[in-house]
Amino acid sequence: MTKPLPTPTLNIADSLTLPCGAVLPNRLAKAAMTEGLADPQGRATAELARLYGLWAEGGAGLLITGNVQIDRDHLERPGNVIIAGAQDEAARTGLRAMAHAGTRAGGHIWMQISHAGRQTQVSVNPHPKAPSAIAVGLPGKQFGLPVALTDAEILDLIERFGVAAEVAKDTGYTGVQIHAAHGYLLSQFLSPRANQRTDQWGGSLENRARMLMAIVARVRAGVGSAFPIGVKLNSADFQKGGFAFEDSLIVAGWLQTAGVDLLEISGGSYEQPAMMDHAGMEAPDAPLQTASTATREAYFVDFAKTMRASLTMPLMVTGGFRTRHAMNTALAQGAADVIGLGRPLCVDTAGPAKLLSGADALDRWENTLRLLPPWLAFLSGLKMSRALEGFAVVYWYYAQIDAVARTGKANIGISPFSALLTIQRSGKVWLKAR
Repeated sequence: MTKPLPTPTLNIADSLTLPCGAVLPNRLAKAAMTEGLADPQGRATAELARLYGLWAEGGAGLLITGNVQIDRDHLERPGNVIIAGAQDEAARTGLRAMAHAGTRAGGHIWMQISHAGRQTQVSVNPHPKAPSAIAVGLPGKQFGLPVALTDAEILDLIERFGVAAEVAKDTGYTGVQIHAAHGYLLSQFLSPRANQRTDQWGGSLENRARMLMAIVARVRAGVGSAFPIGVKLNSADFQKGGFAFEDSLIVAGWLQTAGVDLLEISGGSYEQPAMMDHAGMEAPDAPLQTASTATREAYFVDFAKTMRASLTMPLMVTGGFRTRHAMNTALAQGAADVIGLGRPLCVDTAGPAKLLSGADALDRWENTLRLLPPWLAFLSGLKMSRALEGFAVVYWYYAQIDAVARTGKANIGISPFSALLTIQRSGKVWLKAR
């Protein structure tokens, strides 16, 4: 006879008081996911307001926006919202509408502020700025050879992050998350592979973390002590000679001392996309997972458990969670204080409310998708086919976000390959209108 699963003492419905005093109404968060819905000037649109209104009504206590870029020449993808300076009134109006929609059910909406660095697509900038002139190690010429930032440019970017956080607060966002993961600019500075500088911004871990720590200090000075500041940090890059877990643990301690309110644990980059939740795209040298992740749940729980041994600040873990029991167990064991949800909410915006009402699990849509057309799979070969399938699934979720934003409901009938072509085509249109 199967024994019933134990009931965790801490659960997803519990509120969380952050170090700054702000209170999250529950432990579920909509993790940051790229939207690609800004207008050609980088302004937030009515579609973004509709999308975040639906997510707000969906029950998550915290919504974290997709990349809001601090430099219009360094986008994660066409269609990013851009805050390049204090913003004109039209831009502020769009940001306010998005923030108002995202808080209309009583939860939080935090703006994720970012700079893509060398992971800027060549169609946006053929020679982006980065810590060092080291290109992204991927075939296909999607990313150009970067130019190393000067000391003055680094100081300017620190200021830009601060201004973006101030704009977020002024336009109604209830917090910010600084993106220092997934191979974007701040993650590049942390990585010895991408950062080979010999000045105060490179070399030792302290130097490589200097820009991130300066940004946290500048943001805190600009928004005050009661405004939540989060950071998204790689547990590791999963690359030989990259940002290691031991480094991540040290940087996390520095962030705690600096007064960060919520640390989100993630991992990987475009070169090793451990953050991508589908077969064939995890880092091959990632550490073995515990039994709790045998069914692809809670990718970064093990890292968070180790961090918890030396940290007291709240931790958010995102990646693979689908069942309420796994979420509650991670909370009860102290591995996480907030559970981040991504892909399920692209299709079912009310997923958190269902879990809070007693549903056992969220759907895993990628298990039902037909991937590449047989003729393309045959022509591309096994290795390329797996890569194409992986990216096609990612673009299928992009298409769901786009459909929900424009029509209020998902379009699950579109094939992943069609979604890939459709989203890429819309990106080209956006760039031409820019």
